[in-house]
Amino acid sequence: MEMEDAVDALTALAHETRLDVFRLLVQAGPDGLAAGVVADALDVPSATLSFHLKELKRAGVVSCRREGRSLIYAPNFDAMNALIQFLTLNCCEGVAACGSSVTPRAS
Repeated sequence: MEMEDAVDALTALAHETRLDVFRLLVQAGPDGLAAGVVADALDVPSATLSFHLKELKRAGVVSCRREGRSLIYAPNFDAMNALIQFLTLNCCEGVAACGSSVTPRAS
């Protein structure tokens, strides 16, 4: 993951509602959830949710597909894992016993 992509993802996730949406979608798994289900679960007005989903999609951390009349949003696990890897790339400078739950990886 490039720095610019990481900044975009972190910027999108750095909002309480968007982070709630993303975490709900991660819980739902790769099948995702309809936008209406997300709105109901988080008690977010549909217009507000639409704005936040657009930002998450623009940052590449969620994807969207149409099923009939519904828009289904799902987490982009590849992007999520790439972001985690980017953030922990040089964790503890590769020392395996650093106390982190992240497995250190040398750059």
